[in-house]
Amino acid sequence: MSLHALTAALLAFRDERNWAQFHTLRNLIVSLNLEAAELLELTQWKNDADMATLVDDPGALGALHDECADVLLYLLLIADKAGIDLEAAARAKLEKNAAKYPVDKAYGTSRKYTALDD
Repeated sequence: MSLHALTAALLAFRDERNWAQFHTLRNLIVSLNLEAAELLELTQWKNDADMATLVDDPGALGALHDECADVLLYLLLIADKAGIDLEAAARAKLEKNAAKYPVDKAYGTSRKYTALDD
């Protein structure tokens, strides 16, 4: 399913429940951050090794699945409300990042683009 089709299905789901009245841009951004916090909560008290085995635990993987979906769905609602074409925005951001992080300077380093010449 494309992002456009997924957004259409999400809007239909929302409209069937008369929830658009609650979906101001501010409320959607707040909700996205709450869902992102729930995604982050899955990492609480876990080290990298614990996280690497998360995909082997059906319950933990299911929770990760659901929280990722919640984040995506709120992002789609925000983009719809703001008139943002997410696919075009993502492509444009990748191009900006490619200019900020050229391979010859950024390869294998986690430094921010402002520190690549150091």
